[in-house]
Amino acid sequence: MSQFLRLALAVALFTSAAACGGGTDTITAPTPSLGIPFSTTDLVVGTGAEALNGRRVVVNYTGWLYVTTTADNKGTQFDTGNGFVRSVLGGGGVIVGFDRGIIGMRVGGRRRVVIPPELGYGSAASGAIPGNATLIFELELISAQ
Repeated sequence: MSQFLRLALAVALFTSAAACGGGTDTITAPTPSLGIPFSTTDLVVGTGAEALNGRRVVVNYTGWLYVTTTADNKGTQFDTGNGFVRSVLGGGGVIVGFDRGIIGMRVGGRRRVVIPPELGYGSAASGAIPGNATLIFELELISAQ
């Protein structure tokens, strides 16, 4: 679906919801997807064990909302964790884009991962993350076993 059609759909949904009126609740339309594809960029290539599907990994990470108005595309920081993510790759413990971003890293490596909504939280909001948000994570692989 083109970015224009997504925007038009979001405006139509918002207008329809607002037209219902009668209540005091505020209805927020989802943010239109930016159409940015999934990507990974190694900032530092590690030399240790490789992160593969089925391996348990420990990762330091920071996540930001993707914005088009800054040079590094980092908007509001929504989360950070040191040695926090202890999941089995491919096991469904985290969003799909996070798993995909870790695969192939080696311990000691750092990577920037851009995750479009369809590999993140989709159209649903999650805490400080609005619906249809494109996300940026910087990851550091601490261990892969």
